Amino acid sequence: MALDSQTMTLLLDSVRRFVRERLMPLEAAVAEADEIPAAVVDEMRELGLFGLSIAESYGGLGLTMEEEVRVVFELGYTSPAFRSIAGTNIGIGSQAIVLAGTDEQRSSYLPRLASGELIGSFALTEPEAGSDALSLRTRATRSGDGYVIDGTKRFITNAPIAGLFTVMARTGDGRSADAISCYLVEANTPGLLLGKRDRKMGHAGSPTCDVVFDGCRVPASALLGGVEGLGFRTAMRVLDKGRLHIAALCVGAARRLIDESLRYASQRRQFERPISDFQLVQAMLADSETEAYAARSMVLDAARQRDRGEPTTMTAACAKLFSSEMVGRVADRAVQIHGGAGYMAEYPIERFYRDVRLFRIYEGTSQILQLVIAREALKTGTGA
Repeated sequence: MALDSQTMTLLLDSVRRFVRERLMPLEAAVAEADEIPAAVVDEMRELGLFGLSIAESYGGLGLTMEEEVRVVFELGYTSPAFRSIAGTNIGIGSQAIVLAGTDEQRSSYLPRLASGELIGSFALTEPEAGSDALSLRTRATRSGDGYVIDGTKRFITNAPIAGLFTVMARTGDGRSADAISCYLVEANTPGLLLGKRDRKMGHAGSPTCDVVFDGCRVPASALLGGVEGLGFRTAMRVLDKGRLHIAALCVGAARRLIDESLRYASQRRQFERPISDFQLVQAMLADSETEAYAARSMVLDAARQRDRGEPTTMTAACAKLFSSEMVGRVADRAVQIHGGAGYMAEYPIERFYRDVRLFRIYEGTSQILQLVIAREALKTGTGA
């Protein structure tokens, strides 16, 4: 159920102030320390940011998809690490439970995910299974009244700080979607081991690492929905929603990059004039504004389609493909407008340039999204 307009306005105003007054001043320190201060995480919990998409009956805000992306537009204005720590709880770390969990699984985990007491993590990617998720090798074998999981997951967001892992594992053979199941594995389960933290090009403050399952025994109640074979289909449904979330994040980051560029172009003087007077600089600003507006419109349109209960596999893929490619172009122009200053670490442009590169890779690479869009178009015979 959608919030009334006044409540939604208050929420957006609160998030906007929090981003600008609390988070933006901490960006450089978080990048240097590669960690978000615990006090800030507590403040995010108090704002309800961990439970945006979880129903009110489980302690969340129960936002519609359109409301969620509007909040993410605001969160995207600062370093992606701040959004990331709550992002798994909003999306891939909770939505499998929302979509396919048993009543017991929902009541056990969703309230703690919504409050931020528990950090969720989504364990799908493996060393030999990235875009080709059907080739994953992690296996869950029946053993007594439970399962034993063996395998390795790679590049898992929030794994070093997670309390709950949504784990895709093979319970059958071949490339059928029915061969993959999903398990909810708590971090303190014996046989679940964490690798060293990854050193990444960007997204400092958003920890990732390998997750190794070595004879990890879980009870039958850990099987998502209590049914084998739900894993792959559930993961794809989770990613459909997650792609809209990431697309909204790209729009927010683009807005920040454009605002930084507008400010710099107005202040920087060359040839006794601000560089904003020069038409080639204006052209870069205009192109960035146009593309950001187009991406925002796409995200909102696809979100509204989802809220109406319409299929959004194609439109979510379109929005994420365009938005992630768009923000990369906007970041490149921002560096160009800043000139040498854009290459210097003390300017946020340099950090954002590295951060936004990931958006074209995770939760569906641009190339996979092109295949999804073409497949859906060919299947239906109609466009988005």
